[in-house]
Amino acid sequence: MSIPLLDLKAQYLTIKDEIDQAIHEVLDSSVYILGPQMKALEKEIAAYCGTEEAVAVANGTDALVLTLKAFGIGEGDEVITTPFTFFASAETIAQVGATPVFVDVNPVTLNMDLNQLESKITPQTKAIIPVHIFGQMLDVERVMEIAARHDLKVIEDAAQAIGAEYRGQKAGSLGHAATFSFFPTKNLGAYGDAGMIVTNDKDLASQLRMLRFHGCQTKYYHEKIGYNSRLDEMQAAILRVKLRYLDQWNEGRRERAKVYDQLLADTKIQPPGLDPLATPIYHLYVLRTEERSTLMERLKAGGVANAIYYPVPLHLQRAFRNLGYKMGDFPVAEKACEQALAIPCYPELSLEQQHEIAAIIKG
Repeated sequence: MSIPLLDLKAQYLTIKDEIDQAIHEVLDSSVYILGPQMKALEKEIAAYCGTEEAVAVANGTDALVLTLKAFGIGEGDEVITTPFTFFASAETIAQVGATPVFVDVNPVTLNMDLNQLESKITPQTKAIIPVHIFGQMLDVERVMEIAARHDLKVIEDAAQAIGAEYRGQKAGSLGHAATFSFFPTKNLGAYGDAGMIVTNDKDLASQLRMLRFHGCQTKYYHEKIGYNSRLDEMQAAILRVKLRYLDQWNEGRRERAKVYDQLLADTKIQPPGLDPLATPIYHLYVLRTEERSTLMERLKAGGVANAIYYPVPLHLQRAFRNLGYKMGDFPVAEKACEQALAIPCYPELSLEQQHEIAAIIKG
């Protein structure tokens, strides 16, 4: 038995004819950059998320950088985020010259602990980047209330959460802006790098479109110093096909998560903690256990792929040593990094495979 953490080939085979046709249509058109596929995808993503605007960019990291730049955030500013997330959530803050400020995470959901958020705000704070970790939204309405009291921008990092909901509202629809990654392993994944920014602010969207194309609205007339961050037509065409299946695939992940919850209920393994007001999409099914190394060895011996998310919290990363954080500053995030382990959870995973995985976990 060999079970991958994610089976992208199996997914491709279920929609092969549609994907192949979409690719050939782009090739036949000979339009590869800023074309009709990208523009159509922007409209479809905006409609899906319930926002007025969507701006396609080259990847999820660029989506954060461009949004921070469009909001005028830079040297001397602070931006609050979580230490338990992928590096890009804080790396992008530093890239624009601002300083990342961390807030520990909720011990149940591993999302930002909103009870600690307001205490981190200073006169230098300009924005908050809440992260919907592993595909479960946090309460962005509450973040927006805190932000409004301090005149701050809220940028949802929804890289792992397209289709997730909180009180029936989709990820990306509640902040001043939100960013998505379409990295191949995401629930909505391209066949290369791709990203998107959504917002209800038309002026912001206009600024973002300039920034992604060398700071110009009209070719060769540059109003700002910008970037080259354009989503190419091939990826847009692929994503348009896959978007039609996203809700179905997300539901498949939820069904498999429920099976795991039942199969592992009589163990000491801690399943993903849930907010009862959230509808997660299980980008990852992340267990927590004090015996992670032993469990990883058993899974590896049984042919089951697994992965640590994340081995080092951001405040302890060498790249951020200048910030002066130390071990013990964010104990919940640190403990999560010691215990968290992702196991396979995707729509193509069979019930038989889940029973085999559970049996190995139980030893």
